[in-house]
Amino acid sequence: MKYWKAILILSLILFVGVDLADAQCSMCKAVLESNMQSGEEAKGQGINQGIMYIMFVPYLLLGAVGYFMYRHYKKTSSLKAE
Repeated sequence: MKYWKAILILSLILFVGVDLADAQCSMCKAVLESNMQSGEEAKGQGINQGIMYIMFVPYLLLGAVGYFMYRHYKKTSSLKAE
């Protein structure tokens, strides 16, 4: 039960950090810089959100797999104790 607090805090940090981070690859950055010179700023925000979405999904999947493995481990260890 004490792990839920750590998971909640980590999730909040990740969700708040997604909005603050503007990570881009070099090719995306070059395209965005040329678009911003043309006055198209909305495309840059869309690409940033897409990059964050693509980056977040693998972490979410790994977290789900880890949770189910932990739950399975706890179940099997409680059966061995009986």
